[in-house]
Amino acid sequence: MTSQKEPQEGLSAPAKVTGPSSWSRVSCPCCISSHIEPLVLIQLAENIQPITKQWIMSVISAPVKAGGAQLLVHPGEDMKGDMIVVAAPRCTLLRVTEDLGLCKTYQDGNMTAFSFEDRDNFCNIDDMQQFLTLAERQYIVKHELDSMRAREDQRIPGIPAPKGKLKARESILQKLEKAGVIRNITPLHKQKLLSALGKQWYSHKSLWGQPLDSIHAYFGGTIAYYFSFLDYYTLSLFPPAILGLFITFFLPSANFSSGNKTESAPAPPKDDDDTPSVSSYMVQAVFSMLWSTVFMELWKRRSAALSYRWGTFNLAEQFQEPRPGFHGELGTNPVTGRLEPLFPEWKRRLRIGLVSVPVVGVFLGLVVMGMAGFYFFERLFSNWHKASGSYFTAVLLYLPSIAHIVYTNVLGNIYRNVALKLTEAENHREESSFDYHHTTKVLVFTFFNNFAVLFHIAFFKEDMPLLRKRLSSLLIVTQVVNQFTEVVVPFLVDRFLTSADRNLKEDDPEVDHLQAQGSLPAFPGLFAEYIELLVQFGYLSLFSCVYPLTAPLLLLNNLTEIRTDAYKLCKLFNKPFSAPVANMGVWQTAFEVLSFISVMSNCWLLLLSPRVKDLTEDAGLSSSKVLVIAVIVEHALIMVKMILAFMIPDEPDWVRIKREQIEYHSMQALKKQRIMRSRVEDKVPLKA
Repeated sequence: MTSQKEPQEGLSAPAKVTGPSSWSRVSCPCCISSHIEPLVLIQLAENIQPITKQWIMSVISAPVKAGGAQLLVHPGEDMKGDMIVVAAPRCTLLRVTEDLGLCKTYQDGNMTAFSFEDRDNFCNIDDMQQFLTLAERQYIVKHELDSMRAREDQRIPGIPAPKGKLKARESILQKLEKAGVIRNITPLHKQKLLSALGKQWYSHKSLWGQPLDSIHAYFGGTIAYYFSFLDYYTLSLFPPAILGLFITFFLPSANFSSGNKTESAPAPPKDDDDTPSVSSYMVQAVFSMLWSTVFMELWKRRSAALSYRWGTFNLAEQFQEPRPGFHGELGTNPVTGRLEPLFPEWKRRLRIGLVSVPVVGVFLGLVVMGMAGFYFFERLFSNWHKASGSYFTAVLLYLPSIAHIVYTNVLGNIYRNVALKLTEAENHREESSFDYHHTTKVLVFTFFNNFAVLFHIAFFKEDMPLLRKRLSSLLIVTQVVNQFTEVVVPFLVDRFLTSADRNLKEDDPEVDHLQAQGSLPAFPGLFAEYIELLVQFGYLSLFSCVYPLTAPLLLLNNLTEIRTDAYKLCKLFNKPFSAPVANMGVWQTAFEVLSFISVMSNCWLLLLSPRVKDLTEDAGLSSSKVLVIAVIVEHALIMVKMILAFMIPDEPDWVRIKREQIEYHSMQALKKQRIMRSRVEDKVPLKA
């Protein structure tokens, strides 16, 4: 992409699709550049009229005050084509960088909240490809496209009413998507950067270790945080995996099924040793509690360090434009004074209380029905096996568990779509609030759907052999399904169905490369990936003392998951937009909640273990005394967990100091601005 000052060139030359003078003009002298970087591809309807395409391009390139995005646009091959290529001028990139609250490297080498007024004192300010990452530049373009709103009631040229009717302050982009005018908006790949990243990433021979800075620069913070967490989680699985293997193969008496006394296995003598007799699954339970606590506290420290390194620990969203899907009556925002859609909070709470909560309750009821069906058929097949004792009925014993796993997965997929519709109906203003409520709905159902049966078996039926069989079925079936979907399916899809640009050459027309990128399916997001990790973490932290091989199986799965997730992201899907984030958001809270519940779960599993039952019976303790002791131990372990979490700060000292320095400098800058403003006002003579 080259100079905007060159004369008009014909668009017939196939290698010059994004010709120099075909870009829209900018009025700011500092934004005129000899190199224009295409960042985003907008795919239009195939039957788009040129007048409609011209109107869309004019709105995107219009100033922000006029309701536009103040971006650079190119028509693609010609005005009759179905694509628009979008770039961003320097001033737009810098203005939105400040609006988002991103921190960048100051001239003293420290990360500082970017200020447009003080821009000349930041490093690499004259080179946008060095100052901002590719993912940040592309997200800024999407951010500005989402911010386009009609200033008054109008009609979109070439689109009949009512589809083409725009109301004042209505999101232009969302209206065009609903009308079917815009099919897709995709950030463009940089093939050389992508190939280099792939060699560092999924083609690398080491078992773990992600090129996190390169991932963040190319794919953005959301993707980088997921892979950072996956890498850290996989590495953290080694201690519980080693312990699980040791317990399984060197201490076979740890199995719950072998905990009952028999006549041929006399009880061990009580006074042979001065040390207390502690079974292996007791060690596993205590270890799981401590491991989950230390794991989450150390992750929070790592997350804080990454947010500083990537300049995202000072993000601002509360006072930005509403998200595109937000709607309401047009009015003045009482905080910002801007004209925008307003929606009463009481209406949102009413929808949550009267619609969302009951619907979620219905789906939880369906989970209970599935659980009841599982128990019914499990008892039925168990009776058949007792009556016949054949190998066929022995195999049938696992059928209820497998059928229930399939049922819960299907129900979970249906519920995720319902949860999305419910959250959209609640009409949240900020994107973070929308994500929080959507994720919370899914997490409540996921926890209930995946763990309700296990808790019922453990604490109501108190059937440890059944719990062990159920957990092993879950893990084995899940591993087989995951390995097939994560390894085999991506390979077959890449080999036979996709790779539209595989046969393209560098000297082929640029429009062919753009169309090849647009032909790939949209990236489905990280929701399912985080859900999978959360369920894994629940199995490990809540029930691993029942089945010590949980950690080794999860470790084997995750070692391949890292590579296959990276491969799919780079090869099989369109590049996703990725917003700057400071942490994992609500997912981090979900993992912390599971970590807290693990204390209670492991404590009561310990109480129900055959070894402890034998000890309490030998000591002559009544059930009420055992219950009191269990409650005391549980509270003591919770206290230990809280003390341990308190002793490990959520962020390293150097990050805390840097953050406080930024807050201090921001206060000082605001103080200077007030002093200068007051001096200017003092110099202005008062009118008589």
